[in-house]
Formats: sequence, C-alpha cells, structure tokens
Amino acid sequence: MKTITYCCLGLLALPLAAHAIDAGPSSPAQQETEGWLQLQARNQAASDKPQTASSAERELAMQRWLKSFQHEIPAFFEQDTGGVVDSGSGG
Repeated sequence: MKTITYCCLGLLALPLAAHAIDAGPSSPAQQETEGWLQLQARNQAASDKPQTASSAERELAMQRWLKSFQHEIPAFFEQDTGGVVDSGSGG
C-alpha cells in the first residue's frame, strides 16, 4: 500500500519538476527582431515624413488589385507542372 501511495505522490509531483523554456528571445538575432517588433507596436520609430501616394499611384495599385480577380482559382493544382526538385539526398 505504501508503494502505491509513493508512486501516486511521485506522479502528482512530476509536473512540478518540469521546467518551461525561459521567456524571451534566445539568440541575438531574435533579440533584435523582438526589439524592432516592440518599436513598431509602440509606434516609437515612426517616420517624420508622411508616406503618401499620388492619385496616379493609387489608381495603378487599384487596377493591379482588380486585375488579380480575373484569374480563376483551380480546384486542383497539377503537381508535375512545375518540374522536379532534386533534394540532393541521393535517392
């Protein structure tokens, strides 16, 4: 009976022994990325110059967007159309 009790207590204590990954970036590149994302989220690195588009640029962007709807989305994509990729695995 004591063995079962100790096993149950051990199983109940098991989650307490597990350690989660520390919060925050783990590499210098990830730290830099997190820093830029924080600047963006807090609006601390905004440009002093307003980013505007001319009416001609807006019209061209609208036409390009409208033209994207002229192509029908196929129900299935042909897998062999793009060719063969050699993964270099020797297989």
